[in-house]
Amino acid sequence: MEIIVYSARPHDRRFLDAANVDGRYRLRFLEARLDRHTASAASGAVAVCVFVNDTLDADVLGHLHDLGIRLVVLRCAGFNNVDLEAAGRLGIAVGRVPEYSPHAVAEHAVALLLMLDRHLHRAYNRVREGNFALEGLLGFDLHGKTVGVVGVGKIGLCFARIMRGFGCHVLGTDPAPLPGGRELGIEFVPLDDLLRRSDVVSLHCPLTPATYHLIDQEAIANLRSGAILLNTSRGAVIDTAAVVEALKAGRLGGLGIDVYEEESNLFFRDLSAEVIQDDVFARLLTFPNVVVTGHQAFYTVEALTTIAETTLENVDTFLAGGQPRHPVGLAHVVG
Repeated sequence: MEIIVYSARPHDRRFLDAANVDGRYRLRFLEARLDRHTASAASGAVAVCVFVNDTLDADVLGHLHDLGIRLVVLRCAGFNNVDLEAAGRLGIAVGRVPEYSPHAVAEHAVALLLMLDRHLHRAYNRVREGNFALEGLLGFDLHGKTVGVVGVGKIGLCFARIMRGFGCHVLGTDPAPLPGGRELGIEFVPLDDLLRRSDVVSLHCPLTPATYHLIDQEAIANLRSGAILLNTSRGAVIDTAAVVEALKAGRLGGLGIDVYEEESNLFFRDLSAEVIQDDVFARLLTFPNVVVTGHQAFYTVEALTTIAETTLENVDTFLAGGQPRHPVGLAHVVG
């Protein structure tokens, strides 16, 4: 039984092969993203395995259906790139990895915060050039600051716990937070209140119709002047153009992002010898108080091991009973 792995990178082969050590599946790895032009490569497979930038709209799902594909397994938690209504109509089951390592993503968000606060990216470059001057590197103590967490799921809770360890007061907002937040010391408030009061705002919510451009021009106007904004969730939770304007105006103290709303044409590729054609992204890189990483928050041994094992478990349970272990349907879409 063959599984086609789209958007495959060396780490996908390494960890999926390890999870498939018994050889129960034939794994065929394709570097190409899944779209209407590459869907035909899935002919003869029992399932397709996809990642965050693969396209699974009604057109692509229709092609997969015609090829006999009845299962899509996402090797990620997010599912905003899947037309779930079309999948349901076509009888294609969708499985995901709802949890791999909340610590990996939360710790990466903290790394972005520390880099911005203490200007570590600039200090690193200065020292390598023999410049040991401190001007322009002034930071602030995190202890005693107010940190806002937007999306209090497993990752948000993990991030909040770390911030509490720094001695921060933590605000949270979520229409359906996981239990344990108040016991951790999180004060739950509406989003507008959180933006006004927070020195740091970290986004940990899924991308849904309700969260698309959640941080837009209006939200930024409510944000405390000089606050640091972090995003390790999904790129389109932020209206990038509005954030660029806020950076130009000096309203944001810093921006740390591991995701970008137009990342599909950039991330997971080596473009070092090319000219970046995305003008908005190029503009972001000109700001000294912006740190961008290329969707690597999940990239730890522990997370990749869990992703690979859970992905194949989804296939196992689908073949045994007609549903993946961690199914996704329209009921999962909030707002």
